[in-house]
Amino acid sequence: MRNLTLILYTVIFVVFCTIVAYLLESDNLESLWNSFYFVMTTFSTVGYGDYSPVTFAGKLFAVFMYLVGIGLLGVVIGKIVDAFSIFKRKREEGKVNYMKKSHIIIVGWNKKTEAAIQEILSTNPTIEVVLIDTLNKSPIDMTQERVHYVQGDVTAEETFEKANISEAKSVIIFSDESIQDPSLRDAKTLTIAIVVERLAPSVHTTVEVLTEEHTSNFSHVKVDEFILSQETVSRIAVRAAMYEGVSKVYSQLISRQYGEDLYKISKKDQWITYQDAFNDLLDNGATLIADGAKLDINRRLNEKIPSDAELYVICNEETYQKIS
Repeated sequence: MRNLTLILYTVIFVVFCTIVAYLLESDNLESLWNSFYFVMTTFSTVGYGDYSPVTFAGKLFAVFMYLVGIGLLGVVIGKIVDAFSIFKRKREEGKVNYMKKSHIIIVGWNKKTEAAIQEILSTNPTIEVVLIDTLNKSPIDMTQERVHYVQGDVTAEETFEKANISEAKSVIIFSDESIQDPSLRDAKTLTIAIVVERLAPSVHTTVEVLTEEHTSNFSHVKVDEFILSQETVSRIAVRAAMYEGVSKVYSQLISRQYGEDLYKISKKDQWITYQDAFNDLLDNGATLIADGAKLDINRRLNEKIPSDAELYVICNEETYQKIS
């Protein structure tokens, strides 16, 4: 409030000096614009000399502007510079609210979070990420404009409101690695999920769960997807041991950074059956593999595609851009 008052008084003072200087030196300055130009060059100590007072009253008023205006403008400029520095520091400390929409919120910082953020940024060149954690300072380089940090208790509603959760596209909740007991880690994840679903029930929520048996505890919470981290790693390791090279297939399917990728596409009007979609996509260089969680497309080719189908294909980026 004090800074706003100071800026307001400075603006009033500049307008006052502009009018007075013009009245005292109207023949010399010729217009209010020239008078404003003279006042600002005087305040900023530039003093080009293309306009200068010629009357005694004008020179006396110029001395007044030297004594008052230069100091006043210097204070205002200093306050503006300080404001930018304070904003930058608060942003790094996670104390600036996020006001945009259609972003992805990630809860909890660890190595998996870092990899997830990089994957999101490389997958979509426009989407932004909001990280929520309790760290005193953002663990991410804040020169990255598409990443915003919010500091606060991850189980508190206020923290998610600062992240503008009501306007978010989705939320990813990673398990807290600082807790050793898997049951306690899943319990904390459940608490966070309850807060998220209460504040934004329509936002897509994905949670990391350590133990598969604990997923039943989430039954009353409308979590959209579960990632069983420990079981997933173990099962991929087993598959890799049994079928050499299969881990590379998994890597391509879950990452946009190399190889063929998994994409979601919409049903086209000319596709009546899965066979129609399969053949059309194959001609364009893509392979239809699933409708939602159903991977038995090859055994249901003659069935009609429902209007709410969620079709998934495997192809490269160029092909996806063409078929989408």
